[in-house]
Amino acid sequence: MPPILPGAEPFRHDGSSTGVLLCHGFTGSPQSLRPWAEDLAGHGLTVSLPLLPGHGTRWEELAMTGWEDWYATVDRELRLLRDRCDRVFVCGLSMGGSLALRLAARHGAAVQGIVLVNPASTFPRMQGYALSVGRFLIRSAPGIADDIAKGGRHEVGYDRVPTRAAYAMRDLVRVVRNDLPKVTQPLLLLHSRTDHVVPPTDSALVLSRVSSTDVTETVLEHSFHVATLDHDAEQIFADSRGFIDRLTAAEDAPLSTARSARDSA
Repeated sequence: MPPILPGAEPFRHDGSSTGVLLCHGFTGSPQSLRPWAEDLAGHGLTVSLPLLPGHGTRWEELAMTGWEDWYATVDRELRLLRDRCDRVFVCGLSMGGSLALRLAARHGAAVQGIVLVNPASTFPRMQGYALSVGRFLIRSAPGIADDIAKGGRHEVGYDRVPTRAAYAMRDLVRVVRNDLPKVTQPLLLLHSRTDHVVPPTDSALVLSRVSSTDVTETVLEHSFHVATLDHDAEQIFADSRGFIDRLTAAEDAPLSTARSARDSA
């Protein structure tokens, strides 16, 4: 396996009995979510930010993987967190948001809540048609990394997109769209008003199809696609901490009430 690009390494932190799994995006790496992961770790939470197969090395490696490989990695990390923690939240950026939604749909109550940033739920129709044949003729296309409004910030990702992997990405979002009605967990969705990679209508589609009743939508006014490295990053971090704290407190409250009633009996 080629060496991991500097900054693209996975991140893990052992903290409290509340765990958070973070999923990075297509052709990206953990670097795009590292500040978010470190913020959550600083809040005392247990955090897992894995490197998805085929990512963080060379784009040629990504061409040899598919969405099932990417999903298997986050599924395994979720199970490991469940063994370690009383409750687990799942967060994702872009395709990582797609993976988070599938985890929520398949694992139900094992996922306490989900936080999505610019989640992908569609694939450009004409590009999808072209990839049906084109992936056998053209190995790669121009990259999609680095859509950041803030000067001086850089995303560690590929400058080329392997067409075979792009076709797998198309299949993933199709699967996830069918999963959306099975998503019932509390949801915090943050999306950029201006995004040159994933259109804001993808977030609207997610919100219209999930079955969650506890839903918060936030528009990020000053960031592009990789909002976790952009002007609104601190808002993402603060809102996700507040979301996790609120749901954790709500779950703990009945236990505290029950203990108080038992002690006074």
